[in-house]
Amino acid sequence: MTERALRLGTRRSKLAMAQSGHVAEAVRQLTGRPVELVEITTYGDTSREHLAQIGGTGVFVTALRDALLAGEVDFAVHSLKDLPTAQPDDLVVAAIPRREDPRDVLVARDGLRFAELPAGSRVGTGSPRRMAQLNAYARAHGMEIECVAIRGNVDTRIGYVRNGELDAVVLAAAGLNRIGRGEEATDFLSVDTVLPAPGQGALAVECTAADAGLAAVLAELDDPYTRAAVTAERSLLAALEAGCSAPVGALADLLADGQVVHEMRLRGVVGTTDGSTLVQLSTTGPVPTSHGDAVALGRELASEMLAKGAAGLMGERAL
Repeated sequence: MTERALRLGTRRSKLAMAQSGHVAEAVRQLTGRPVELVEITTYGDTSREHLAQIGGTGVFVTALRDALLAGEVDFAVHSLKDLPTAQPDDLVVAAIPRREDPRDVLVARDGLRFAELPAGSRVGTGSPRRMAQLNAYARAHGMEIECVAIRGNVDTRIGYVRNGELDAVVLAAAGLNRIGRGEEATDFLSVDTVLPAPGQGALAVECTAADAGLAAVLAELDDPYTRAAVTAERSLLAALEAGCSAPVGALADLLADGQVVHEMRLRGVVGTTDGSTLVQLSTTGPVPTSHGDAVALGRELASEMLAKGAAGLMGERAL
């Protein structure tokens, strides 16, 4: 008798469907079982408000988690940067697969790179984090740009450039790559210019804690280096008591001598959206060998950033 299909809960957007499709195929190969995508509409998909206004934290996640707990789906795929930093006891992130490119990219008119944007250019982004760092870079390099708050899927955002409403938009490289449109990027923004959101480019595969058998199977998709890196980044975010729409950037990367990985560097930034003030620091430590080690790295850097005044720069604070 054929086993029933596993039900994978996913948001309905083109990007979410694409990244869930990749995970579904990997699970099919692991288990030999069919996997069907169950499309779920989240509050973040239906609200017309900007994420900073509706709270950001969890707006793309809650409906998927409700479906998991109700038994309507067996597991769910999230963009990790959308997950609240506090993990419910009855759910488990069984796998964090190998991360895609964490950088942000520019899609600009006439193939322009960021440094080539003429004075007065209008740059669209829905992210206070991106606004803070783009404006800070522009201030430091004598550029005159105007950051414009936008929402919408990839097609909508790139459409603002194609129809001439904006000169450029900033998107996540991972998202463009996953829907096969990476070639539309006109510039990759160096992480020295714009640090990505904590967890950007990574996916979280979540199931109920009670389904230990499925969790064990999904765990085979886990990439330990990616998990350590994003755990450190999200620990920084949690210790700053910031939501996922706050202007916080973080990136943990591995430092190697030849083929030997020996340290992890964690960089963090918090800034005012006008770019007038940034707190940007980094720390380096041994590659974490446990969840606790990765959490400690994030907390250490967060405490240094708070001591430098980071708390006063965040628009959203956890209650």
